[in-house]
Amino acid sequence: MDNLIFSLNVVLPLVLLMFLGTFLRRIKIFDKDFLKKANNFAFKVLLPVLLFNNIYISEISEDISLKFIAFAISIVLVTIGIMFIIVPKLERDNRHRGVIIQGLYRSNFILFGVPLCYNIFGEKGIGAVTALIAIIIPIYNFLAVIILDIFTEEKQGIKKTVKSIAKNPLIIGSLLGILTYTLQIKLPYAIEKTISDIAKTASPIALMILGGEIEIDNMWKNMKQLAWVSVGKLLIIPSFVILVSVAFGYRGAELCALFSMVAPSASVSSYTMAQQYDCNHELAGQIVFFSTVASPFTIFLFIFILKTAGLF
Repeated sequence: MDNLIFSLNVVLPLVLLMFLGTFLRRIKIFDKDFLKKANNFAFKVLLPVLLFNNIYISEISEDISLKFIAFAISIVLVTIGIMFIIVPKLERDNRHRGVIIQGLYRSNFILFGVPLCYNIFGEKGIGAVTALIAIIIPIYNFLAVIILDIFTEEKQGIKKTVKSIAKNPLIIGSLLGILTYTLQIKLPYAIEKTISDIAKTASPIALMILGGEIEIDNMWKNMKQLAWVSVGKLLIIPSFVILVSVAFGYRGAELCALFSMVAPSASVSSYTMAQQYDCNHELAGQIVFFSTVASPFTIFLFIFILKTAGLF
């Protein structure tokens, strides 16, 4: 029961923020022009600052092995490779494919990872998950640019793709965070505080924007995609990662970090990024919304099974 309450307490605020955005759009406080500008602001300013701050303040334990990091990266790459094979066979519309692949592999790792592992393992659970956040989030964003670019209607050359990656605000924020962390650069308190305050606003604002732009009435059009993507995102992929991780000997805090990397709902920034490309951003937003509503129940199910099996 405690785990269910915890999952609800983590996810319910996200759902309520999205519903608030929808409500504000209904009562005309949010309009289409405002939401378009706000989404651009979130993508180019708020989310990059959030990523920078999370990496900058990370406290990665020296006990975390390179083998563990390499395993996590391999899991991400293998999962995406499998998606590249499966998704085009299940979805004919090219504008949907990149959105679906992104929705399947990208999760709200930043929002869920630390609180989830801390709740189960306390301070001992923080090292592994912060190590993964610092490494995996930049990889998520880097690969998202490539995937969305591949599945746009207007194909770009390698030069333009590399340029697009280099200019992506999320990747810039992540790389700057890694640079300051690696070089142990200490920013002045006033700048740290400013960055921290901006970072705190990123997720709430991004979620309200998402709620305001989601056309809930149109969900029925994409219900087929939403159903199988949510099952894949919240059940099949986490099950695959858990089984492979256990087979490789991971237990406890490390297993929890790997689980929290893939088990949460689709990343809010996946919708924001889809808007910047010629992809179906409406479907991307609906995947975030749908998976966020369903994720407390699937997370609870996995935690219950893993604890019962003695793996947590």
